[in-house]
Amino acid sequence: MKNIIKIFKKKDVGAIGIGAMIVFIAMVLVAGIAASVLIQTSSTIQLQAMSTGQKTTAEVSSGIEVYDIEGKLNVTNGTKYDLKYLAIGVKVRPGAEGIDLNNSFLLLSDGEKKALLRYGGYSDSDLYVSSASGDIFGVLNSSDWNKTDRETFAIAVIQDYDGSIKQATPTLNRGDKAIILVRCSPLVNGTFGREIPERVEVTGQVVPEVGSPGIIHFTTPMSYFDEIYDLQ
Repeated sequence: MKNIIKIFKKKDVGAIGIGAMIVFIAMVLVAGIAASVLIQTSSTIQLQAMSTGQKTTAEVSSGIEVYDIEGKLNVTNGTKYDLKYLAIGVKVRPGAEGIDLNNSFLLLSDGEKKALLRYGGYSDSDLYVSSASGDIFGVLNSSDWNKTDRETFAIAVIQDYDGSIKQATPTLNRGDKAIILVRCSPLVNGTFGREIPERVEVTGQVVPEVGSPGIIHFTTPMSYFDEIYDLQ
């Protein structure tokens, strides 16, 4: 009887050992699968994080800077009226990559009207000045100024050592400077459909394809005495 009991005990021990081994192998397989899933997930998250970081860095570090804004009154037969022309100086921010002005746009608001303008020199060479000097507001003759309207602005190149600011692809690189030329009136095809009177707040942005926009914010003088004004 004792021998039979001993045999039963040995059989039970063997069965328990096999069961434990099966459980252990199953745990190892499950752990391996889980580890594989975790590794794959972490790799995907890492790639997404790197991509997001690069895009965020590009958005933060690049963009357009508005460094100057000049305005000129409408002067006819010696009589001075309100502000008719704007010259907006732009350049790239430090560390920014090249910005194509042909793929950028200008937003302007005078409190009564909001205008969206794009570069018009891509198809019209009269709205592109390759090397501006002298009178900023004289780089476009009267007929060319009339081609700028409520949807179109012109470009005058001030500084461009590498020749990147071309008519069809006016790309601003580091060190380049250009001027965006805008005509505010007349009623039919001017940017605002009127000249800008005194004490008017004008806001806007020069928005590039990638990066931070250049901010435009100025208030016209309390009264007009001179012909040209430094607005920002």
